[in-house]
This record gives sequence, C-alpha cells and structure tokens, in this order.
Amino acid sequence: MTAAPQTRMPLSPTRMLLPGRPKPYVMAHRGNRVTLPENTLVAFERGLQDGADVIETDLHLSRDNVLVCIHDPTVDRTTDGRGPVAQMSLQELKQLNAAARYPDVPAQQVLTLAELASIIPTDVALALELKTDRFLEESVCQQLVRELDAAGIRARTVTLSFSLPRLQAVTRVSPDIPMGWISLFRFWPLAQVQLSGPLWPALLVNPFYVWIAHHQGQLVAPLDPTPDSRLWLYCALGCDAVLSDDARATIAALRRKGYRP
Repeated sequence: MTAAPQTRMPLSPTRMLLPGRPKPYVMAHRGNRVTLPENTLVAFERGLQDGADVIETDLHLSRDNVLVCIHDPTVDRTTDGRGPVAQMSLQELKQLNAAARYPDVPAQQVLTLAELASIIPTDVALALELKTDRFLEESVCQQLVRELDAAGIRARTVTLSFSLPRLQAVTRVSPDIPMGWISLFRFWPLAQVQLSGPLWPALLVNPFYVWIAHHQGQLVAPLDPTPDSRLWLYCALGCDAVLSDDARATIAALRRKGYRP
C-alpha cells in the first residue's frame, strides 16, 4: 500500500515555502562539517544553531534495514570501525565512534534518520541524499515515507540523488515529496525534477541555467559546499538555496553582502 500524498508542500515544484526565511536558503551540508564530525548529532545541532534553513544528510540502510545518516557505503572514513554499512546491524553501528578523528569532540554514535528528524524545528526543512540502490525497492521507499510521517516532517522534506531512478522510486510511493537531482556534467536543467543541483561551474557555462529552471517551475541549489566566494553569482542568478559546510559563515557572508537582513 502506498502512502497518501499530503496537501501541504513547503518544498513545492515552484518554490520553497519557509515562512520568515529569506532566499537563498542555506543548506547545512552534513550539519556543520568544518568544525565537527559530519552527519553526527553535534554537527546537526551546530547547523541549526548556525541558522541553517535546511539540514542535509545522507542515507544508507543497516543490515537490519534501519535508515542511518552516513555518507560513505563503509564506516571506514568517518568512524573508528571498518566494513560496509549494509553488512552491519544498527546495534553494531551504534558501538562505533563517529567522532574518533576529533579528539576534542565527545564520542558520537552513528545517527538514525528518526533521531535526526526528531530534532528538526518546524520551520526548518530536511534534504535527504539517497546513497544506495536499496531506494529502488518499493518497501524501502515506503519505510522512508513512514518514518517521515511519524516525525511529522514529510511535508518539509526533499530527496536528493545523483541517481534519477532512486528519486523516481520514492516519488512513485509519495508524489508529494519533491525530487532534487544532483549532476556533475549537465549544463541544462532536467525537466522532470523539482530541484536541480548542478555542479556550480555549470552556471558559468550556461548563465541562463537558473532562468530556464525557474521557467520549468524548478528550484536551483548549486553543488558547492564552500560557496562563500561565489555568493554574488548565486544571488545575481537567483538561486533558491546554497549548500554550505559552514552555515554560520555563509549566512554571515550573505549579510555582509546585503543579501540577508
């Protein structure tokens, strides 16, 4: 059984509706990963403290089918463990320290999607990058939607991926969740998605990219986790959101340049 669409869509095909928050929205990339271990509770809490409009994270599934916030298919880079995420149970993942490479940061567990969703304020959106082909499975997409519903955040969620089929699989289960397609070498927005995330040089190669996307009823958030030196470009072109490894610094830069009150 597929989930019924919700009627309220703060992230819609034509605009982001985040009341009281000026564009371009700032999307905290894996939390604040400049000073804290990425995709951990402390990193996400810092991103919220920084004033981020959107929290971005990455999703894999554990061996026992729990949605967890981790970027890589293995735990090797970001924890003190080794091995594929998909071959570890949630209990095994929870025994790892995701802050092992940060001696001044208390130990951090691998976070579940449910744990992250529970701390997102009602005026902040959630962007979920689908990192595995498990999201091609209808049951996994249904599980994702159920968790978003349980947390009351489905209407403020957008999915992201380099894989269009993964996005489409979620859309078949929940057509109201906008799709955000990330691309590295495409200089023209893809028509069937609601948000385009081109690698930022695409906006130089095609300065009409944002105009075309808006004409197609899409949002644009360039793939650029260190955007501060290019904010003038993104604001001049009318980008809807910017990705940032350090939301506090990006928001401060937007204010200095007069793009935020």
